Amino acid sequence: MAHLIRTDDFTIEEIEGILADAKKFSQGGFERILKDKIIITLFFENSTRTKSSFEIAAKRLGAEMVHLDVAKSSTKKGETLVDTAMNLDAMGPHAIIVRHQNAGVPKILSKHTNASILNAGDGAHAHPSQALLDLYTLKEHFGDLKGKKIAIVGDIKNSRVANSNIELLSRFGMEVILVAPPHFLPKTSLRSTHFLPEIIDEVDAIMSLRTQTERHSSQSYASLKDYASDFCITEELLGDRDIILLHPGPVHRNIDITDALLDDKRCKVLDQVSNGVNIRMAILKKLIA
Repeated sequence: MAHLIRTDDFTIEEIEGILADAKKFSQGGFERILKDKIIITLFFENSTRTKSSFEIAAKRLGAEMVHLDVAKSSTKKGETLVDTAMNLDAMGPHAIIVRHQNAGVPKILSKHTNASILNAGDGAHAHPSQALLDLYTLKEHFGDLKGKKIAIVGDIKNSRVANSNIELLSRFGMEVILVAPPHFLPKTSLRSTHFLPEIIDEVDAIMSLRTQTERHSSQSYASLKDYASDFCITEELLGDRDIILLHPGPVHRNIDITDALLDDKRCKVLDQVSNGVNIRMAILKKLIA
């Protein structure tokens, strides 16, 4: 059974197929190819947009969705995660979409299920469907990505979105530059800087990350305002440059990106959300149709 745990679970050819399907779906070309398929969502961490996006994707293709309310589930009664997954799997679903605060959980579950496991985000490890929709958004704008440069800005060390995008965008020929304060930068062989103005004249795109307040044991930046003064994407910083702006959402307004730029036509945040549904339809088609 095929799973999607990380972006490198798919080859370039498979990804090109997913992008082509997503494009077709964006033009309204879809049928109920998942009729009679059952998909379970298993979200141990809150999520509004990823969960809704997968649900709309599944329903557009005719699948039935079952949401497990984890807050009330048996994992709270001492049943292990693997027990939960094996019991759910015994009911015969075709896919289980998992989000968990700990890295590695979807991978472990995939060893114990016949259903396809889709990783909807695990700790600071990976968020493959987000990276695929970001790739799609970038390719829709630029066409070929070879030689294009993207700055990923913010809390890279704690970001599963950054990890998945670094792997995927590099594979498609983009140069990824990391921009963050020292304590938010992972050990990396990629080019990195602590100063946005240093790279602003050479990048084609900026991906601002959400400030991950919930993943820090202590507030690393005394205040978000201090962080914003160095790393918020502002109209002054962009000027009239031809740079597109991405963000995985939810956006901390005026901390990650200013209000004015969120309304700017160079900002692709809502395009990412629309594209996310089509990409997730294409992923579901590939794994379980």
